[in-house]
Amino acid sequence: MKILIKGGTVVDPSAGTLRELDVLVEDERVIKVEAGITARGATVLDTAGMLVSPGLIDMHVHLREPGYEYKETIATGTAAAVRGGFTAVAAMPNTNPVADTRAVIEYVKKQASVAANARVYPVGAVTRGLEGNELAEMGEMREAGAVAFSNDGRPVVSAGVMRRAMQYARMFGTPIISHCEDDTLVDGGMMNEGLTASVLGLKGIPAAAEEVMVARDLLLAEAIGCALHVAHVSTAGSVRLIREAKRRGVPVTAEVTPHHFVLTEEAIAGYDTNAKVNPPLRSKADVQAVLEGLADGTIDVIASDHAPHADYEKAVEFDKAPFGLLGLETTLGLVFTYIVEPGVLSAPQALARLTVNPARVLGLAEPAINPGAMADITVIDPNHEAQVNPDRFLSKSRNTPFGGFWLRGQPVATIVAGKIFKFDQEGR
Repeated sequence: MKILIKGGTVVDPSAGTLRELDVLVEDERVIKVEAGITARGATVLDTAGMLVSPGLIDMHVHLREPGYEYKETIATGTAAAVRGGFTAVAAMPNTNPVADTRAVIEYVKKQASVAANARVYPVGAVTRGLEGNELAEMGEMREAGAVAFSNDGRPVVSAGVMRRAMQYARMFGTPIISHCEDDTLVDGGMMNEGLTASVLGLKGIPAAAEEVMVARDLLLAEAIGCALHVAHVSTAGSVRLIREAKRRGVPVTAEVTPHHFVLTEEAIAGYDTNAKVNPPLRSKADVQAVLEGLADGTIDVIASDHAPHADYEKAVEFDKAPFGLLGLETTLGLVFTYIVEPGVLSAPQALARLTVNPARVLGLAEPAINPGAMADITVIDPNHEAQVNPDRFLSKSRNTPFGGFWLRGQPVATIVAGKIFKFDQEGR
């Protein structure tokens, strides 16, 4: 099958360039990138006025399968991914059973192959059962295809266990993705500690709960030389610690989610459980700090932390609702609306944080639109504005605080290994 992507602006996130070129895809590969391509018998995709980007990668996604298929499955999660413009996702290990063995890693890969939507790269657990006590079989999971190790959803409380995990990860050339949270400081908190929490009568989570663990893991990574990736950075203090560590040469990267650079703790004013997330939505000063961290390169990656929950799980009192919100189908629009349009980053810079940077962190082949490259491509209409309607999501769940938001910058086609997924103006 041939696809001719005609009349668009090709983005090179690595070089930071935009070029008006056509792209010819045959089967799974890009075969030609130049102006004025003609190709008899090709399916023509008119992309005039649109951006043609290497396929987006979301390196922080909870697909819930195995064990929590009532929230999401690998099939529905990867369908949501391609609808959101993502050609690949990294699946976190907090499933049931936990992804702490070769068997579970292989199961995830098999289910992704059957679904045949976005690519799925499994992340293996650091410890057995995510319990933080005994290291999981990291070597076997790496052989089975795990691209990183994480206890995401629960911190590795013991510094000794984390140190040993980093030693093994360094041997395998695999990053540790750290969920930085001190449970003793969280202590049953439900939202950011501050005035809003006091007004609402909700127990707060201090910024220090994140920052003390960021500091610990940075020191361990510096001592061991292990590649450390700090997940879902949410506080000004964490940004400062990571910035300083990078200046010292610590092998650290970091990510931020759209909800942490768009929303503040005030989103919870109406006790909206869809805005209950871990780490919590923070203050305006924290939001400004993570935006500055994106702008100066302290924060390398934008990731959704897509965390589906069933409606009935969120439709309860705030203190009983689980943490987490959806992200796969809103991330791109939030990035263009709140990062690109205000000039925090240019379009190529923002797309680098959704393509080449996560690929580098995970040790994957860097996505590119060059002859011979795998045809993983995202076509984006930067001017099209659409209203977020959770009822039209392809995800199995609906837990988003962004319902009703108008977002500019919408994916109109996602191509995965030459297989094209197209969407109309309503996202169908």
